[in-house]
Amino acid sequence: MTSCIPQGSILGLALFNIVCDMDSGIECTLGKFANDTKLCGVVNTLEGRDAIQRDLDRAERWACVNIMKFSKAKCKVLHLGRGNPKHKYSLGGEWIESSPEKKDLGVRVEENLNVSRQCALTAQKASYILGCIKSSMASRLREVILPLCSALVRPHLESCVQLWSPQHRKDTELLEWVQRRATKMIRGLEHLSCEDKMRELGLFSLEKRRLQGDLIAAFQYMMGPTRKLGRDFLQRHAVIGQGVMALN
Repeated sequence: MTSCIPQGSILGLALFNIVCDMDSGIECTLGKFANDTKLCGVVNTLEGRDAIQRDLDRAERWACVNIMKFSKAKCKVLHLGRGNPKHKYSLGGEWIESSPEKKDLGVRVEENLNVSRQCALTAQKASYILGCIKSSMASRLREVILPLCSALVRPHLESCVQLWSPQHRKDTELLEWVQRRATKMIRGLEHLSCEDKMRELGLFSLEKRRLQGDLIAAFQYMMGPTRKLGRDFLQRHAVIGQGVMALN
């Protein structure tokens, strides 16, 4: 290469994914997003552990051949599942440190797959932005507050929510509280209950919007580019579900 492009540009992401052949010969699952690479595998036997280690060795050799290097200080191992033996892995002769959680594209994944902390941080960020809107806008008309909340607050409450959708009622209520707080800012609705305010403004609860998003995602799996994989997955689970109902 005789020239380079600025870091952070859209062109850089496209070029990296085009020229990066790191996944050649990889046994486990490799995920690439720009310069963030994730290696995933099921480790319920020693062979599973050895497969991940072999892939790590391949990745290190690939980096040496392409005159690149991994930032080993930023590489972490996240062990998932109960009774995980938590094997140790090395990259380039150095042990990779284990971590109880990992932040991936704004989503915090914990080793016990608990999303309560992710919900709390999401509600905190959305609430902070809502406070900025309240302190900076003199008008309390619905024509002003509602578009601002839809554009600046709700995206934080719904970003990648299909991955970290809350399972506990306390987490669901925490997210709903942010939206209810937004409706209280609108002038002229003080005499209405929270449910009536939502109905008057034409808003659905975040829980219903998540259900809508799940249905849209399922439709895309069935009809989109990955429809063959999606149909096999959904049909298989539908048969299992029918079997459970018959047994009951």
